[in-house]
Amino acid sequence: MGTRIFLFTSLVLLCASCTTTNKIAYFQNAQDTTYKQTLKTVEVPLQSNDFISISISSLSAEASAIFNPIPATGGQTANASGKQAQYVGYLINSEGYIQLPILGNIMAAGITKKQLKENITNTILAKKLLVDPLVDIRLLNFEVTVLGEVTSPTVITVPSEKISLIKALSIAGDLTIYGKRDNVLLIREEGGVRKTRHINLNSSDFLNSEYYYLKPNDVVYVEPNKAKIAVSGRSQQVLPLVLTSVSILIFVLDKVVK
Repeated sequence: MGTRIFLFTSLVLLCASCTTTNKIAYFQNAQDTTYKQTLKTVEVPLQSNDFISISISSLSAEASAIFNPIPATGGQTANASGKQAQYVGYLINSEGYIQLPILGNIMAAGITKKQLKENITNTILAKKLLVDPLVDIRLLNFEVTVLGEVTSPTVITVPSEKISLIKALSIAGDLTIYGKRDNVLLIREEGGVRKTRHINLNSSDFLNSEYYYLKPNDVVYVEPNKAKIAVSGRSQQVLPLVLTSVSILIFVLDKVVK
């Protein structure tokens, strides 16, 4: 009889263990293969309130210098290590323009960095200001936010302008044991439209998903599972009882001592 009880208990624990593993493991059933992106990576258009750096150079360093003064606009932001990083750049104003030396107001919002680079280059050539100008543009405020059931919720600055959802989660310390890996919420705003997508990290299909890489200002939210909700509920119920019991005990001891 004892042997049967032992075997039954072991079987129950084994099943429970398998269930837990299936809920926690990433990219289940992933095979050795090569994943090809089904959709081409589309460069995100710039928008108002973006900070960008613009460097203009040519064979004549002296002639190019006038295009590269230090802009007045600057500030600080937290990088991936959590430290404060300085940045200096041009702010795209509410009307979508930046103001460059000599060139004046240039429309930047609603077009990509590549298109803005071409516009600036063509303007310089049309005005015969430089010969063979080289224009480099970087987005300084590429940030993504990770919150919810992760070890260290954070805002991540991405100097390389490319980051995967997996890397963002790892920078945030990975999901806690209470995070729902099969229902991670991605909030994305493009062209004034905010959309949401639910992502299943348990599935290997995510490795070939269009949401594998994040875009500027994406928000990733990890929902707590039922176990976390239950633990939180019990804590809220037990804590008042414990405090009440301690108060009564102190009152009784005080009476006894007196």
